[in-house]
Amino acid sequence: MEGGNHTGATQFLLLGLSVDPELQPYLFGLFLSMYLVTVLGNLLNIMATTSDSHLHTPMCFFLSNLSFVDICFTSTTVPKMLMNILAHNKVITYTECLTQVYFLMIFVGLDNFLLAVMAYDHFVAICHTLKYVIIMTPLLCVLLCLISWTIIFCFSLPHIILLMQLTFSTGTEIPHFFCDLALLINLATFDILFKVNVVLLYVSIILLVVCPITGILISYSQIMSSLVRMSSSESRYKAFSTCRSHLCVVSLFYGTALGVCLSSAVTHFSHESSFASLIYTVATPMLNSFIYSLRNKDVKGALGRLLSRAASVPSWSTHFPTNGSFCPLRQCCEFTHIVC
Repeated sequence: MEGGNHTGATQFLLLGLSVDPELQPYLFGLFLSMYLVTVLGNLLNIMATTSDSHLHTPMCFFLSNLSFVDICFTSTTVPKMLMNILAHNKVITYTECLTQVYFLMIFVGLDNFLLAVMAYDHFVAICHTLKYVIIMTPLLCVLLCLISWTIIFCFSLPHIILLMQLTFSTGTEIPHFFCDLALLINLATFDILFKVNVVLLYVSIILLVVCPITGILISYSQIMSSLVRMSSSESRYKAFSTCRSHLCVVSLFYGTALGVCLSSAVTHFSHESSFASLIYTVATPMLNSFIYSLRNKDVKGALGRLLSRAASVPSWSTHFPTNGSFCPLRQCCEFTHIVC
């Protein structure tokens, strides 16, 4: 990009995962399959949690938001890659690249915040069970999501504004299958704005990644402390079982992210780091839907009922408990598997 000319005619070259033409059909089939499974799996999770009245709980509300973000996260990178493979074209325009960077930052940041909010929900459900309904009100749940969206939008926009001020050489090659913020900053011409971008990048990492991770660790430290104080091993097991799906997703998300960071640091954004990013950006959103649907009997049951209704379209009615043992906290307790 010469002379700061950031017109729509300017373009980059996405080198992708492999330059071997014989591998392109296999890569296309693999990514298309993974993308369709990701979209379908997360859509089913959203439909199951919204259509079943028994799953109108804070955790399922956050799960629906996480599924939506995972769909958007994958849709930001994979369709463009599939188009390039199909057209045998590696070009991505300057505008497309900045748009991709912007939305990637938004959805990665939202993943971080939603996982932290879900950890807080588990903390309240286990450590303050009797006050759960009072604390985790629908208004608070909506506010937590709105605050997360607002913070991410506010921190993503300055990155794009500063990135637009950087200059790049003509025909810049990006050794990746999508436009990555850190990679673009590294490929830009070194000037004072380069330093500003780097400083802002580190500040954003601290606020948007380190802070959510700290919140997750604090929540689970309190949860473990509460579990230790439980006298019944059965109650301890039931309480901990509510965290297993979330712990799996957190481990997968941050484990693959750490792998991408280490791979990029060692290989300096080569094709090896692109393969590591593949797990982080494509495989992780796909596996999240399976982790929550297969490890949670309530979500799995709702999926079964949803698919049964779609197959047979029977008449159905909502079941309400009518026995005398009804507990005001049953909706919360049934979801968290904690005995009322």
